[in-house]
Amino acid sequence: MNGYQLHMDQVCVSFSGFKAVSDLDFRVRQGELRCLIGPNGAGKTTTLDLICGKTKSTSGEISFNGAPIHRRKEYQIARAGIGRKFQVPSVFRELSVRENLAIGDSRLPGILANLFRFGSGHERDRIEELADLVNLKDALDTPAAHLSHGQTQWLEIALVLAQNPALVLMDEPTAGMTAQETRKTADLFIRLRGRHTLIVVEHDMGFVRDIAETISVMHQGRLLAEGSVEEVSQDAQVREAYLGSGGIGHA
Repeated sequence: MNGYQLHMDQVCVSFSGFKAVSDLDFRVRQGELRCLIGPNGAGKTTTLDLICGKTKSTSGEISFNGAPIHRRKEYQIARAGIGRKFQVPSVFRELSVRENLAIGDSRLPGILANLFRFGSGHERDRIEELADLVNLKDALDTPAAHLSHGQTQWLEIALVLAQNPALVLMDEPTAGMTAQETRKTADLFIRLRGRHTLIVVEHDMGFVRDIAETISVMHQGRLLAEGSVEEVSQDAQVREAYLGSGGIGHA
């Protein structure tokens, strides 16, 4: 695998004859923060779906930590160490932030079992650490239904991190956030870099510029370009397909 934690080799997937992803070669190293960008319909979310097993490839191979995962079920891929945050936050709205995190931090099946289990010193420390990491320490006893949209996004990020996945897939994590919330999320992702491998699909190019180590650009289901912010900004094909003449700062 040449040092790559995630390796997608000639991966294709078709829906009713339409190739959403076509001959995709995509590689990510352990601890890397990779941003995946491109116009709507480029295949970015489908790529995350392929990695986590939500969508099965038509052909090609996907390997994680040296083992093929493209034929595994979603729960098997999750147990192998891949966590996913979707575009629309999904939390237990009737429960507090603390109770949500207690469930997320547990390996026990069933919501009630987790709530009755909650309470040891170690668990409290772990929950407070997660809440502090995602800027929710002052909201631990707030029902999730009363959180702002940005805070709800942070809570779902914490629920993914609670399982301590080696690879975290983030689909538009700043969608609907205020400018201040977006800045705090950028700081969070920079802190996570190296502790987890992160693949972030995002349309906010200011956010991408702030966090990206390497950017991969998709177009029409294929990998169009890859490189640093500067390299991608100056790529003529990327400008034509997606960024325009203003580059990443004005996309």
